[in-house]
Amino acid sequence: MRLRLSCFLLAAGSLSAQQQPELRQVVERLDRLEAQNRELMAEILALRQQLAATQPAPADTGQQTAAEVPPQPLSERVEIAERRLAELDQTKVSSEHRLPLTFTGMLLFNTFWNGRDAVGADNPTVVPPAGKQGSAGATFRQSVIGIKLDGPRLIGGGKVTGAVYMDFFSGGTGLNQTARLRVSTLDATWKNTTLGLAFDKPIISPREPDSLAQVGVSPLTASGNLWLWQPQARVEHRISLNENAGLRAQFGLYQTSEGGTGLSTEYPDLARSRPGYQGRFEFWKQSGSRRIEIAPAFHASSTRVLGQSVPSRIFAVDWLIRPARRVDFTGTFFHGENTGVIGGLRQGVTVFNGRARAVQATGGWAQFTFRATERASFHFYGGQEDDRNRDLNTGGIAKNQSYGANIIYRLGSNILTSFESSQVRTTYLGSGTRINPHYDLAFAYLF
Repeated sequence: MRLRLSCFLLAAGSLSAQQQPELRQVVERLDRLEAQNRELMAEILALRQQLAATQPAPADTGQQTAAEVPPQPLSERVEIAERRLAELDQTKVSSEHRLPLTFTGMLLFNTFWNGRDAVGADNPTVVPPAGKQGSAGATFRQSVIGIKLDGPRLIGGGKVTGAVYMDFFSGGTGLNQTARLRVSTLDATWKNTTLGLAFDKPIISPREPDSLAQVGVSPLTASGNLWLWQPQARVEHRISLNENAGLRAQFGLYQTSEGGTGLSTEYPDLARSRPGYQGRFEFWKQSGSRRIEIAPAFHASSTRVLGQSVPSRIFAVDWLIRPARRVDFTGTFFHGENTGVIGGLRQGVTVFNGRARAVQATGGWAQFTFRATERASFHFYGGQEDDRNRDLNTGGIAKNQSYGANIIYRLGSNILTSFESSQVRTTYLGSGTRINPHYDLAFAYLF
């Protein structure tokens, strides 16, 4: 085979310059074929060695062992390698610049039933103050499609990676469902440092409960989970204390959503977004299957309206406690003011007699997870946001609470099913509490 390849290369050298690119492509393809042959032979040898290790020793020392089986003829190895190359040509995905891409996602089907206070919504995060209309139905709107990018190497041993995820939650029922950007990241990562651009959750609130019922928006939205996906630039630095403990410091510039203030369009000087500064400092420790992570964090920004500057100052702490391999306690607690600009209740600022005031809020959520088997896991969660009453106008939301439980069962390696029962309780100033139960059965195919 090598003699043929040498003759082929000598013949290629005598061709005209116009034919050189085509010949180089052929030679490169032959080189790739030889590399595939070598990899295939290494795999076959490893499999034979494993097979020989599992077989009992032959009684007759004159018998041939599995490790001594003569190699396949060259023609058969070439045929196998060519078939493998053809399969790779069919399955590989790359960009125009030859960077490998990976498609991922989840095909998610939900069927659900709500109480009458839902007023027709699929899965309300806040119960409306009035109305008696239940809802039930089924949807694929929460399906997620993602693309992962494995980018080039950088100076200093760094590497570029990226991802983008979309769903169809921005459309309504019927045929007007449209694709929507969920989250997206572009990171340059070195051993201890990562620089990133993202459309993602706030840095101060990276965790969230596990649910297949609420995917279009994060679980416990408006009930203690500061979730709002927004553009941001961030830097992360990791410090190793020892092989079982470390620190992680994160800083970033986050674009707030000033619609979360709850101020109407009658204030034309209200900006749509403002820069916010965020930081998070995580300590982690691992001991066998046990693990603990705890991270204090902060957010600082300001809302400009009526010629005034209204602060948004939030302190948060999140945690993961794993006392045993099958058990997790996770959650987040926060306290501050004007939290709606990063995903709290959309009433972060009120105006009294021409004076704008930030609404103080305290909230958070917690989840207990029990992984009963390799296939089944149980999740129990609850959360709330409690806004200070004297900062609100009549009719404002004094408190919003959500709690529920679900079981997620893995039918196959990439097939999940889930049943969830939850309830939202919204308390309004001057009109009492409204309650909505929600029941959801989901099937998910991961790809």
